Amino acid sequence: MSASALPIANRSEVTLLIGGMTCGSCSARIERKLNRMEGVQAEVNLAIEQAHVVHDPGVPVEELIAVVERLGYTAALPEPEPEPGTERAAGEGEDAQDAEDTDDAALAVMRRRLLISTALAVPVVAMAMITPLQFTYWQWLSLTLAAPVAVWGAWPFHRAAWKNLRHASSTMDTLVSLGVIAAFGWSLYALFFGYAGLPGMRMPFVMRPVSGEGLHHIYLEVAASLTVFILAGRYAEHRSKRRAGAALRALLRLGAKDVAVLRNGNEVRIPVDRLAVGEVFSVRPGEKIATDGVVVQGTSAVDVSMLTGESVPVEVGPESAVVGATVNTSGRLIVRATRVGADTQLAQMSRLITEAQTGKAPVQRLADRVAAVFVPVVVTIAAATFGFWLGNGLDVAAALTAAVSVLVVACPCALGLATPTALLVGTGRGAQLGILIRGPEILESTRRIDTIVLDKTGTVTAGAMRLVEVVPRAGEDEDRILTFAGALEDASEHPIAKAIAAGARERLGGLPVVSAFEGNPGRGVSGEVDGVRVRVGRATWLETTSPLPPELRQAQDEAERRGMTPVLVAWDGEVRGLLIVSDTVKPTSADAVAAMRRLRLRPILLTGDNARAAQAVAGRVGITEVEAEVMPAGKVEVIKRLQQEGRVVAMVGDGVNDAAALAQADLGIAMGTGTDAAIEAGDITLVRPDLRAAADAVRLSRRTLATIKGNLFWAFAYNVAAVPLAVLGLLNPMIAGAAMATSSLFVLTNSLRLRRFRALVDGSTPAERTEAPVPTDSASGRALETVTTSRDG
Repeated sequence: MSASALPIANRSEVTLLIGGMTCGSCSARIERKLNRMEGVQAEVNLAIEQAHVVHDPGVPVEELIAVVERLGYTAALPEPEPEPGTERAAGEGEDAQDAEDTDDAALAVMRRRLLISTALAVPVVAMAMITPLQFTYWQWLSLTLAAPVAVWGAWPFHRAAWKNLRHASSTMDTLVSLGVIAAFGWSLYALFFGYAGLPGMRMPFVMRPVSGEGLHHIYLEVAASLTVFILAGRYAEHRSKRRAGAALRALLRLGAKDVAVLRNGNEVRIPVDRLAVGEVFSVRPGEKIATDGVVVQGTSAVDVSMLTGESVPVEVGPESAVVGATVNTSGRLIVRATRVGADTQLAQMSRLITEAQTGKAPVQRLADRVAAVFVPVVVTIAAATFGFWLGNGLDVAAALTAAVSVLVVACPCALGLATPTALLVGTGRGAQLGILIRGPEILESTRRIDTIVLDKTGTVTAGAMRLVEVVPRAGEDEDRILTFAGALEDASEHPIAKAIAAGARERLGGLPVVSAFEGNPGRGVSGEVDGVRVRVGRATWLETTSPLPPELRQAQDEAERRGMTPVLVAWDGEVRGLLIVSDTVKPTSADAVAAMRRLRLRPILLTGDNARAAQAVAGRVGITEVEAEVMPAGKVEVIKRLQQEGRVVAMVGDGVNDAAALAQADLGIAMGTGTDAAIEAGDITLVRPDLRAAADAVRLSRRTLATIKGNLFWAFAYNVAAVPLAVLGLLNPMIAGAAMATSSLFVLTNSLRLRRFRALVDGSTPAERTEAPVPTDSASGRALETVTTSRDG
């Protein structure tokens, strides 16, 4: 039974840190071996040197590690996260820093090896290429300088090749080691047993092998330059991979180190990992908020740019939710912790990004299959090249030179780096902008979508409703209507209900208790208040039992025409009054819709509101297609119908009320504050509550996918073009080595361009940053500042 066939409930997941990988062949080999195990499905990422393994619980992790180690690589589990509320052992908090210091030390060793090898190789190459520099016995000086480079400088390649040979395998290091040994070995033979060691020997530099001069020529410059070029490429790869992962490392460092907990009226400063849920702590101006929580006391502006990319601080006060790692910019806050440790939003973001970077996009599968068989095929081609030229009249040296060129130029480094480096940079940049991409396969989805469905409340509109007006029926008392409606709605959690209850409490001071409360999703609520059976809700629901009086019908029509939401109140079988509630269109929604159109997406507004109210909102933001009066359960049916029409649909919702629709869509974009439900519901989670972030998510995903495809194209094109030239004997091995290193650097540099991706919110012009225009009532000329929402809008 394969891992992919296992029930989800029976799956276990583990991440292994893999050491010793040098190219795509290494990662493909480890992945292939792990996937051959019964009940195991693995993905190995070269760029971040990790394996993500889904396995049957009956397969012990120790066995997975043993399989990797038998291949000649190292494998280990990451350091476990400390339990919330527990104190770390001495030095444990420095694990991440120690790991980074280890990486820096390894990079320093590589740099030292590269610098020394370069210093020794430059004179060797100069003497080989510039004939006037070839003084008497110059070749022996070349040997003296080149020997340390070919042996010590290339030692990492020789060691890895020997390790692979012991396990009957081959990788890029095998090709490099064979190339260096062949060039250096032939040079030793020509110097000691041929004519190359004679005084006065001259050797002009040529771009291609020449027959008939074998024992008169040495190839020390090939061995030295090849080693330097590959070392330089490897060093640049490691530096670039560290730069590519800088966004995630910065995210992990954002958290506060300690916190001032309030105990018995005093502030006690403790390490943040000892903070427990429910504890109250103080945050002074300029300090980081230690963990996710709710403000108990104080008002301030909080800088959330580190998590969302939003540059404008957010105003917070009592009952406001705050996120750990954000910065308190002004007043002192007292916060009650609601989530700590691995449950915080920062930890969730980090985990989601790491999982996305560990995975593979479908476009990488072909590259992996090629890399897995590439090295053995190249060795075979090199041997065939040597035999062919030897059989066609070239001497051993010329035939060997052509074979070495094949070995060197065919190294599949670029193939192995094409996808993971772009994914690493793209998802890291997304994290900086508050865009969390669940996995690499999502990139393919963004390329295909042509329709984007936008939930209205909280997505296109701000979702912050307020009670605007109370319209009583003739002979009814406003306060009584508001008392009954406010008491009933106070028992509901819906945003409209909260707005009515808050407005009633503000006007009346207090509200009676409701009993026998019943909720009717998408319609309204009912219950008993002061012994009276009251119903509050939509006209289509209440009109089934009682007709709407003409004056209330007129007020309802006027409210809908102005883009507001009318809510009816009824008792004793008659409608007694009308409450008008309003929401506001987000000032950036019109810009977001325009950006979606530029991405060739057809926007559709989806709402439970009546058609006229929905059209009012759609007109303000530039949407022409509207799906109105859709009940909560009907949102999924709308998505299915669009898909049956042949559209590839993205859905943007709040990630809680729209979870089913987000799951049904080809691409689900959860918009909100990165809560558990939002992260689980969407393929992409937007931390920043700005609809432009949805357009940014599509743009970034498409840009990342295009970068991956460009990397793969050039990696394949390089090998397709270069290998035949080497087989035909048209490449000097030194040129081949430089070309191979250049191809890898091109892939890395191309991926790093994603770091310059700019969000619409950052790259907009001053004109684009102004608030959306407010339409006016054509009859009265009055500005229409509010729009409508409904219980399922």
